[in-house]
Amino acid sequence: MAGVLKKSTNLKGLAVCANPHLELIPLYKRILRVLQTFPKDYAYRKETEGIVQNRLKIMQERESVQDIEAKIGCGQVEELIIQAKNELSLAEKMLIWKPWEKLMQEAPPNQWTWPPHK
Repeated sequence: MAGVLKKSTNLKGLAVCANPHLELIPLYKRILRVLQTFPKDYAYRKETEGIVQNRLKIMQERESVQDIEAKIGCGQVEELIIQAKNELSLAEKMLIWKPWEKLMQEAPPNQWTWPPHK
């Protein structure tokens, strides 16, 4: 990479990342490894794997930070790093929670209706 082209992210408290490839690629690979332990038909796994694999491919194919940001379209690379860390944290917590398993008891009637019944 030719070096950092921007001096600021213009976001308070968010410093410019000197080499986002060294941060994002390992994060994306780690997320994919965690997702491999989820059931194959689980919707969260399928959707998240698709997004992360797409972003990983973009990171591996492009050198320019501006190209990466434009292609992914979800903010600056510094924001993508925060998003990836948050996604990894969520995936690790979901492994503990196991939301794909059956409920311990039956859900109350009208639990998912709005407005709530009196």
